[in-house]
Amino acid sequence: MKEIVVISGKGGTGKTSLVASLAALAQRPVLADCDVDAADLHLVLEPLVREENDFSGGKMARIIADKCSSCGKCFELCRFGAVVKNENQTPGFSIDQVACEGCGVCSYFCPEGAIEFKTAINGQWFISDTRYGPMVHARLGIAEENSGKLVALVRSQAKMIAERENLSCIVVDGPPGIGCPVIASITGADAVLIVTEPTVSGEHDLERVVELARHFDIPAYLCINKFDINPAMTGKIERKAAAEGVKVVGRIRYDRSVTEAQIKKIPVVLLAGAPPAEDIRDVWSNFANEINLQKK
Repeated sequence: MKEIVVISGKGGTGKTSLVASLAALAQRPVLADCDVDAADLHLVLEPLVREENDFSGGKMARIIADKCSSCGKCFELCRFGAVVKNENQTPGFSIDQVACEGCGVCSYFCPEGAIEFKTAINGQWFISDTRYGPMVHARLGIAEENSGKLVALVRSQAKMIAERENLSCIVVDGPPGIGCPVIASITGADAVLIVTEPTVSGEHDLERVVELARHFDIPAYLCINKFDINPAMTGKIERKAAAEGVKVVGRIRYDRSVTEAQIKKIPVVLLAGAPPAEDIRDVWSNFANEINLQKK
C-alpha cells in the first residue's frame, strides 16, 4: 500500500483540482482530505456520507454558576486571559470559550469544585463513498484548534479502510503551508507531490515545503501548475528543484476548462476536450512510475 500526499507551499496553486483528477486516474484509491481547516475536495467529488462522527481535540472549562463563590482563584491562576471578571454579576467570573486553552488549571484548583472540565466537540469527521473510491474527510469548527490531531485521525481511518478493503493506494489532499496540519499530513507517507506555480511566492514557498519534506526524509516530486503563464520562472523553478534533488514529474498548462470542470463538479481529466487533462495524465503516469505504483 502506498500513501501519497499532495501538498503546496501556499493556497490556491490547484492542489485540490489535481487530487480530484488523480482520484479518477488511480485504481480505486482511498481518498483523504486533510485540509481540515478549509476542506473542499468534496465540492468536486460529491461524496455520499455514510458515517459521521464528532471530533474532540481537547477539553473546555465552564463555571457552574450555583457553585461559584466568586473567590477569584481561577482569575488569578489563568495565564491565557480566559477567565473574565463580571462586574456586579453573579457569579463574578465566566470562561471565554475562545480564549480557553483547555489546560484545566482553573478546574483543578477551584476550592468550591465549581468549574467543570469536559470534553469539547471541535468538529466532525466523515467516511463517505465517491465515484472513485472511499473517502475520509473532516470539518474543523470555526476558531477551533488541534487541526493536527484531526488530520492524524483522518489519515488513520483512511489506512484502516485501505487495509480492510485491500486497496493499494491512499491519495491525500494535504493542507497548504508548512505548519502543524501539514506535518501531520506527511509524516510517514511514502511520497509527496508538491504543486507550485511560476510566481515569486510560488518559488519561495516551494523552498520551504521541500525543506520540510527533507526534514522528515520523505521523497518529494514536483508539478508546476499554470507553467505557461511565466515560462522564465518555470525554468528557474525547475533548475532550483533539480539542485535540491526534487524531480519534476510534469507541467500543467493554464486553461479555463479547469474552472469549467469545477463548476460541473467533475475532475478536469474527465472534461471532454480539456487541454490540461493530457498534462495531468502525464503527471500521474510519471509520478506513479517514480514511486512504483500500479496505475490505470
